[in-house]
Amino acid sequence: MSTVTKTLYETDFVEWADHTAELLRQGKFGEVDLEHLVEEVEGLAGSDRRAVKSQLLRVLMHLIKERIQPERAGSSWRTSIVNGRQEIRLFLDASPSLRRHLEGALQQMYRNAVTGAFDETGLTAKAKEFHVPETCPYTLAALLEDDLDALRDMLA
Repeated sequence: MSTVTKTLYETDFVEWADHTAELLRQGKFGEVDLEHLVEEVEGLAGSDRRAVKSQLLRVLMHLIKERIQPERAGSSWRTSIVNGRQEIRLFLDASPSLRRHLEGALQQMYRNAVTGAFDETGLTAKAKEFHVPETCPYTLAALLEDDLDALRDMLA
């Protein structure tokens, strides 16, 4: 690998990516900046995992907020849940292995969503009054496929 390629990564990422792609197309593997290429490929997967978890957190938070503040539930929360579910399904269609990561993270994401929902609504001090389950009452399949009313019933 040339020093120019490594320096290019540090000074102009887009040019580095274009140059690396061209080297790969030409079969010039010995000139490829493998160290940074590996980092970038790993980063792509990490980015998708973070994005899909973020959507799951959003869905869960809005479901919990609907449970603890039903009087504030409206079309914007419903839209957020619907959009979050659609985004997750799009990610899973493109990368089915993300399902395994979401299933493994579901309980932690639920705990984060409960904490976030109570923090966001200012109801943390009254959390015990709402009897929100400590463990996630949903499966990933239910969160992505079940009717929203059925999901609300699972949390009640």
